[in-house]
Amino acid sequence: MAWLPGCFLCRFLLGWVGLSAPGLAVEVKVPFEPLSAPVGKTAELTCSYSTSVGDNFALEWSFVQPGKPVSTSQPILYFTNGQLYPTGSKAKRASLLQNPPTGGVATLKLTDVRPSDAGTYLCHVNNPPDFYTNGLGLINLTVLVPPSRPSCSQSGQTSVGGSAALKCSSSMGAPKPVYNWIRLGASPTPSPGSMVQDEVSGQLILTNLSLASSGTYRCVATNQMGSASCELTLSVTDPSKGRVAGTVIGVLLGVLFLSVAVFCLIRFQKERRKRPKETFGGSDLREDAVAPGVSEQPLESEDSSNGLLERPSSASTVTTKSKLPMVV
Repeated sequence: MAWLPGCFLCRFLLGWVGLSAPGLAVEVKVPFEPLSAPVGKTAELTCSYSTSVGDNFALEWSFVQPGKPVSTSQPILYFTNGQLYPTGSKAKRASLLQNPPTGGVATLKLTDVRPSDAGTYLCHVNNPPDFYTNGLGLINLTVLVPPSRPSCSQSGQTSVGGSAALKCSSSMGAPKPVYNWIRLGASPTPSPGSMVQDEVSGQLILTNLSLASSGTYRCVATNQMGSASCELTLSVTDPSKGRVAGTVIGVLLGVLFLSVAVFCLIRFQKERRKRPKETFGGSDLREDAVAPGVSEQPLESEDSSNGLLERPSSASTVTTKSKLPMVV
């Protein structure tokens, strides 16, 4: 164990030389685990560094939207020449936990966290002539948002024997919510074989529908920040009952039409019987009647000038004998 003091002395001398020599390494440290903060709260993005702070010391915080490369980072604030300069859309909500950040702590404080704040944050320390070993630290921030009220919809053939798909989706929620469908009321729940549920997509598939499948279904979207729900009423119809009802209605209309026709016919017969008949007695003679066997002769015209009767020419007069005696 005699070598321990010598080894300890060598490490002490190397450390002292490294601290006193120019051009030290810049080392930035950030948490390995992603950071999460509830919406509307304050997030602290921890960043520490080790270097010899001099006149050329500079610190910069920048932001990268999810899915974008680091080269598209947008500055949030930077510290240089002893001054702090917030910039960008987060300037009013961003500050340093320690200002000036010359004591090895460069933690960023972001107030009133919003869903748009989710992404990657870069802590960059620059201190020429110190060289870099790890002068950049990356922190992933997740903004926790409760699920928004989901939207429920249905599709498919909602008749007996058909299949229907119930869909549920929330426009907001972080982390992404999971969905669970439940049936309300005292109606029997469909058998598991006829019901398939996807908690990630929020889809419920009902197969082999029956009239018992009708009812109100509720979808609940849940994450660690809360839950929200929507409801949907499913109505299953039976086409066979519709055909029977149509047949019954047709028969009833036919019977009604026939009844009206019979009623009108009976009423017509009664009205006909009530009309008086024109009859003539056997001894009654009409003045303008022509005797049987005698053709009608033209009447004689009276000459108004001489008071004589003018008889028509014999050529136009036709006389036939009557087999019946004439009464004078």
